[in-house]
Amino acid sequence: MTAHDGFAVIRPTGRLTMVSAPQLRHAVDDLVGQGTPRVVVDLAATEFIDSSGLGSLIGALKATRLAGGDLRIAAAPEQVRTVLRLTNLDRVLRNHPSAETAFDAE
Repeated sequence: MTAHDGFAVIRPTGRLTMVSAPQLRHAVDDLVGQGTPRVVVDLAATEFIDSSGLGSLIGALKATRLAGGDLRIAAAPEQVRTVLRLTNLDRVLRNHPSAETAFDAE
């Protein structure tokens, strides 16, 4: 996890599944609790995502929005983008080229 001007970046690695999804959700909850409701999940090193991983992203999105912020995703590999498209979540979680630019287009 790294901090930027006005937002934090979380970088999950490997597989975002029921084993690792709670870690992502807890990390976002901690950031929101510390007063950082603007979060980017950099998925560049995430090779696979399942329904639990998607659920953690949606839960994190809700938590950040309830706190007056937002959650963005960045650098999603093809497998992750495919899953987002198949579930129509690409309409809610738009992929940005990089974590650093995810909040530029506001």
